Amino acid sequence: MIKDILHHTANMLREEMPKFDFDNPIVNPVELYNDLAETMIDAEGMGLSANQIGVRTRMFVMRAENVIGVINPKIIDVSSETVTLEEGCLSYPNLFVKIKRPKFIKVRFTHPDGTTETKKFDGITARVFQHEMDHLNGIQYTKRANIYHMEQARKLATKINRKNGVLKPKNELSLEVQQMMDWLKA
Repeated sequence: MIKDILHHTANMLREEMPKFDFDNPIVNPVELYNDLAETMIDAEGMGLSANQIGVRTRMFVMRAENVIGVINPKIIDVSSETVTLEEGCLSYPNLFVKIKRPKFIKVRFTHPDGTTETKKFDGITARVFQHEMDHLNGIQYTKRANIYHMEQARKLATKINRKNGVLKPKNELSLEVQQMMDWLKA
């Protein structure tokens, strides 16, 4: 079921989420996966965390080769190589900010069916994983931006939002964001 996405001003988005307990779940993990996936796809997002739809637990979904449900994620290794790219967030409409993150990560997480996996991610998939994990830790992506990039992003978002909240015209997006948007529509 498609859920409402919390606006970035919601207090829950600034709180660390409790671990998902498979022995005493607050919600059926498969149902939560379905709700998150449907909501993310409907909103044309790359990822969506449970707290963004008002559920207090450590779970998110993200697009990779397919939509992956991630429960109780841990980043167990990161590359020293970093990449700065624009990121957006469904809780911050029209705000695209340049953020520096590790290029490669090694992670461990549990799927909604209870199986645990260790996996390496790179590129956009690594970035989305880190962004969604930040949500579960109560860290908003704007806190990872430098002052200059944040100011530039806010100016552009204000301009766009004055035009009735219409998404950024494609010619105002960076190449990386254009590629992500094209991939979403494919």
